[in-house]
Amino acid sequence: MTSLLIACAAAVAAVALLGIVFLLVRRNGGSGDERLESVVAQINDRMESMVRELSDALERAQEENRRTRVLGELGGSIDLDEVLTRTLEATGALPGVDAAIIAVDGGNTVGAVPPIVSTLGLSLGEAAPPPLAGPPDGSTPRSIAVTYHYGPDQPAGSAPIRGGLGVPLGSDGEHLGYLSAYSRGEERFGEAETTELEELALRAGPAIENARRFREARQLADLDALTGLHNRRYFHETLAREVARAHRYERTLALIVFDLDDFKAINDRIGHLAGDAVLAEAAERVRDVVRSADIACRVGGDEFAVILPESGLKDADGLYKRLEAAVSSRPVAQAGRLHLSAGVTELRPDDDSVTFFERADEALYRAKGAGKGTVVAVGALATDDGPWPRSAPGTASS
Repeated sequence: MTSLLIACAAAVAAVALLGIVFLLVRRNGGSGDERLESVVAQINDRMESMVRELSDALERAQEENRRTRVLGELGGSIDLDEVLTRTLEATGALPGVDAAIIAVDGGNTVGAVPPIVSTLGLSLGEAAPPPLAGPPDGSTPRSIAVTYHYGPDQPAGSAPIRGGLGVPLGSDGEHLGYLSAYSRGEERFGEAETTELEELALRAGPAIENARRFREARQLADLDALTGLHNRRYFHETLAREVARAHRYERTLALIVFDLDDFKAINDRIGHLAGDAVLAEAAERVRDVVRSADIACRVGGDEFAVILPESGLKDADGLYKRLEAAVSSRPVAQAGRLHLSAGVTELRPDDDSVTFFERADEALYRAKGAGKGTVVAVGALATDDGPWPRSAPGTASS
């Protein structure tokens, strides 16, 4: 609406000025009077000035409309990555800003959680230094503008960061972190730029906090309370997603399902509370040996599963060896030394997540029937499957 009003005003002004020129020309009989030429030149100058002013006003109105829209969209999502991306894009669109970084506290999830850091327009080297944190004396965080100076060793042709401006992010009086903007030009961030970035941070803070809390709640809902591993629901959701992905991109996928040998007898001997402690310690050892790309879950009782993306039978068997060694290398809580039985398999072309899991689960029961401390492998073809029993941990496959 503002843009339309400006355009209409420009059109009315142009018509009025043309009318004035026409009247002057008629009054002077169309002569080339010097005074008339001077008036026309003045009118042209005024017209050009008005066009420039109207153009600048239109640009300002469009920018204001864009900023209003972007600020309104910040709270339109509860996905943390999307909120951070929108905030960075809004920061990067501010005048003089060439790069930006957001650093917020990891939240209240179980264990030590590193800060959540998201960047825009920064190389890996530039983003590597730690982002701004709160004042070391615990005082109220405030906006900070800095200027960077470089020595003669600055690589030729590069465009280093020349200035930075960091403003605190907060929600309901709680300090969340910092939103920082950077410039590669000679411009310096002043009071006007600080006000704009502070306004953006004021709108972004509550949106980031809402999204962060939603992520925390979702993560807690996906975790098994006893072991800290992912729970059964998360396992089946993730397995279905990984199976679909592997089929779509023709990738390999392996699965290992295992449990603690004779755990029922252990529970009967030391009691269920002590048995829970055994499960918790065993799960901690599982976390210590799985790869970062693997998804470890508790699927029920003393039964666990690990999804291995981009992996085959050999990878799964290697993981079984590491798991068995980790669990049996020293006593587990009050249960003493334990061993694992496992079934491993890899994805077949006609598998869905249900048949994939059922095959691994069936292999587990075959392993337990073949003897304790045994793994049964079921390959990508029906003719590939067979037991790999181990009468004791560390002995060669038979």
